[in-house]
Amino acid sequence: MKESTVDKLNIFIVMFFITLIMRVQIPVFTPYAASFGASSILIGIILSVTSLSNLTGNVIAGSLVDRFGKKVFITLPLFASGGLFIAHGLAANSTDLLILHALNGFALAFLIPAAFTLLSGYAKSSRQQGKNIALNSLLSTIASIVAPLIGGQLVVMIGYVNTYFFIGTAMIVTATYSVHFIRDRQMVAVKKSAQMSGGTILRSSHLLVVYLIGFAVMYIHGVLIFEIPYLTVEKGLSTFQTGQLFSYMSIGTLVTLSLFFLNRFGSFKRLMIGLCGMSLSMFVLITTVLPLPVLLFVIGLFFGLIMPAMATSIIERAAKEAHGRAFGYMSAVFSMGIIVSTSVTGVIRDMVSPYFIAFVVGMIIITFSGYFSLLNRR
Repeated sequence: MKESTVDKLNIFIVMFFITLIMRVQIPVFTPYAASFGASSILIGIILSVTSLSNLTGNVIAGSLVDRFGKKVFITLPLFASGGLFIAHGLAANSTDLLILHALNGFALAFLIPAAFTLLSGYAKSSRQQGKNIALNSLLSTIASIVAPLIGGQLVVMIGYVNTYFFIGTAMIVTATYSVHFIRDRQMVAVKKSAQMSGGTILRSSHLLVVYLIGFAVMYIHGVLIFEIPYLTVEKGLSTFQTGQLFSYMSIGTLVTLSLFFLNRFGSFKRLMIGLCGMSLSMFVLITTVLPLPVLLFVIGLFFGLIMPAMATSIIERAAKEAHGRAFGYMSAVFSMGIIVSTSVTGVIRDMVSPYFIAFVVGMIIITFSGYFSLLNRR
């Protein structure tokens, strides 16, 4: 096997386990925080503060990754995150959780820009870059199917505290693996582009539309991250049952990602169709016409259409020298979507359905993005 192929395989392995470990805690955190007496508003604040610290790290990470390399910003955050996850199990109150979750969000902010930038370097053309992104999305989705089930079952078997000890230890093991097997690699894509500064990236109308769609997608995702685990508090579901619900969404994503022919269609078209489908699904959630598992599966189908298209759109529209910053801004926009959605959801959920607000946000951005796209074609 070629050395470059082995190196790329190691990247996929590390990214798979990062996704697996991080998503193990999705059905765990909300009921764990509620066990300390945290209200829905306080849980929303914790998630929002975490996303805010993540956003701050994303903005810092982009330029640092481009300047100093990728590996260091993968390994060090993994070690830091592992320690912070272990500290979650030692928390004494909800204030401790807020601080630890926020610090963890900052540490993990460096991972995604660094990992995507490193992965994009293992390609000789934009088409090959797209295949790498699609394969990574496929592996991440498989991890997303299994992880919530593992997280829910771990709580049942060993409790919240030991579950966080397990998550932290697994993250440290992954960090150790990355130290030994991840190799920094220079960009090899052959497509030439003009150099882009951070300000140029933000002024690019094509990228701004992509980021705007990313915000809407993460707003919807943030509502689901808040509402689904909260069913353990409101309806007495177990963490394993809420983990199953997230797995239905991940299975839908996996189905879409398995349809490789979809990558032949334009990335922007996939973004628009995916966001429209997610928004309409959120509206149907209000009516409860269809069972929740079915709707989450459908949302997953459209989510699987969006995520590879998002990364591909950024690779196509940003100069290769600015990929770190471009992916950093992408992660920052994702964090902003989570910040706004969890903050709004925690406050308004007793007055108006968060699913309806998510539907409105999605449709407004679809309308704006479509109009902006038509203007650019003229």
